Amino acid sequence: MGRNVKKSDMGQERWQFAPVIEVSSTVDLRIMETTDLHVHLHPYDYYADCPNPDLGLVRLSELVDQARSEVPNCLLFDNGDFLQGTPVGDFFAYDRGLKEGDLHPVMAAMNAMRYDAITLGNHEFNYGLDFLMKSLGQAEFPVVSANIVKSMGHGPRADRCLVKPYQLLRQSLVDRAGVSHDICVGVIGVAPPQITVWERLHLHNRIQMRDMVESAAAWVPEMREAGADLVVMLAHTGLGPLRHTDGMENAAIPLARIDGVDLLLTGHSHQVFPSRIFADIPGVDIDKGTICGKPTVMSGFFGSHLGVIDLRMVREGGRWRVIGSKVENRALRDASMSFSRPDLGPRTQPMRSPKVRKIVARAHDMVLENIRQPIGQTSAPINSFFVFLGHSGSTALVADAQRAFVARRLADGPHGSLPVLSSVSPSKAGGLGGPRNYTNVAAGALTVRSLADLYTYPNRIAALKLTGAQIACWLERSASCYNQLHDGLEDEMLLNPAHPSYNFEVIYGLEYEFDLTQPARFEGDGTVIHPRNSRVRNLRWRGAPVDPDAEFVLCTNSFRAHGAGGFEGASAGNLVFEDPAITRDILREYVRNQSHLAIDPQGPFRLQFRTGKTAILRTGPAAYEHIDTISAFAPELMGVDKKGFMRVRVQL
Repeated sequence: MGRNVKKSDMGQERWQFAPVIEVSSTVDLRIMETTDLHVHLHPYDYYADCPNPDLGLVRLSELVDQARSEVPNCLLFDNGDFLQGTPVGDFFAYDRGLKEGDLHPVMAAMNAMRYDAITLGNHEFNYGLDFLMKSLGQAEFPVVSANIVKSMGHGPRADRCLVKPYQLLRQSLVDRAGVSHDICVGVIGVAPPQITVWERLHLHNRIQMRDMVESAAAWVPEMREAGADLVVMLAHTGLGPLRHTDGMENAAIPLARIDGVDLLLTGHSHQVFPSRIFADIPGVDIDKGTICGKPTVMSGFFGSHLGVIDLRMVREGGRWRVIGSKVENRALRDASMSFSRPDLGPRTQPMRSPKVRKIVARAHDMVLENIRQPIGQTSAPINSFFVFLGHSGSTALVADAQRAFVARRLADGPHGSLPVLSSVSPSKAGGLGGPRNYTNVAAGALTVRSLADLYTYPNRIAALKLTGAQIACWLERSASCYNQLHDGLEDEMLLNPAHPSYNFEVIYGLEYEFDLTQPARFEGDGTVIHPRNSRVRNLRWRGAPVDPDAEFVLCTNSFRAHGAGGFEGASAGNLVFEDPAITRDILREYVRNQSHLAIDPQGPFRLQFRTGKTAILRTGPAAYEHIDTISAFAPELMGVDKKGFMRVRVQL
């Protein structure tokens, strides 16, 4: 067409700039992604013990079957975090276990779905390296990761990687005329280097991590030299800063700049790309679904979406060239819709979903029997609907169990005389998980399921020795979850949606207030806005102001204690206690040993503003049954928003 067109490494061009090509020689290649499944296999909410049709690999396999029926050439990849996240994962890791040769239900389902390759995420290591390698042992597809290594060499290409750094997939593609063409697709994986920090106790220095960009930039040229015509990056990382810094956690944008990479499948941050939340980021085009000109997709979490990248390709002069691309996410909630289908004639693809359904059903039945075991009683409901108002039985119960366990272990040691505080963030408090993502345990029998609803992660117990000043900084980090409220403006939104609820640490054993008239000290990702910004007021221990130099023992979990979230003083140097015991097991024993659970849902903090100021809290619709518990805030129901959250006007 004689136009000056900016091309990617493979000469990818926008649809409108595509040259005139003989249509029959065009090859359509569909790349599909699943990511952050977190063992959501059956369409079921194990925490609420009820079906949920909007998640799960079983239903997603039906979307995969449909997508494969539309295009003759398809590849299916998973982007990591598939092994942990529901009671299914815990059951096969802790209760039933895996013997040599056993087939993990996730691997069985993926085998049945005929995945072409997968990569590893950080949560694959939650149960330890041995369990991970047993689980991968029966995979019938390549597992790739370039920056998770057993030992480092003088450079990435000299490392001994835990699994293959990349895989070359030699495929035969059929063009629109039915003629076959050979292609070599290179697949490389990377994961956040923080894995060795977050899982230090599990890994015992058995693996090391390189920076994602450093590793990928070193291996991609070798892939090209080995014959890769197309390079697909399975990047278990989200969209973060534009500039590359060593060891960054969310590196999708710098990874997209690497020469030789043609497209990215991303994840880790549980978001959907392309979507409006990524608008106005330099180098990101949400209309075309590209980062730095490279087609990119991120398909949510828990099996909520199937990511699809459609490529139109031609082979010219002995090399493949992409002449167009289209990126979309297919949501399970829209599964009844008829997705756009190229007019490529009839296709006959084997249906994989019925086999997947049978595999998952067996595991599902075993897990249900396990999680319905009774372990205790509660006379009052336990939930997290109002945790941001300082009212939550769910965090209070976990805090009590943590503090009792640690205090008992430290009593006779050098730190036995220090005050013991307990820090807990809500496992489920809305956010990206949606309006059903709240702890909600009814009064009556407490079961294994109840405890999984209270504490979803397989973290281990840990404790830090921190000063009063460091404790205050923890609370400033938590206080950043709130928007700044202003005089003269009514019904402002109370919460900052950019601040994940799992970084809202509530510290029990103190009393304190948050002054919401003041600006936050931190951004949602922990970046300091201004070090002098302060919202924490009247921080007290046993009625007296907290001395900045006073020392405390702070109970927390292994994930937080080793630096996750960037909280002040959270490092190995301040650890005074670490135990292999899983927090949920500690919670189970605590409940079993109580003849009657007396849980005070009133938290240790209050929100400070002028009397009568109103703000809007978003919470789950199921909170309606418990609205009387926050009568002090004069709550008024304001309806349900477009995402399904209930809006409640509260007076501060």
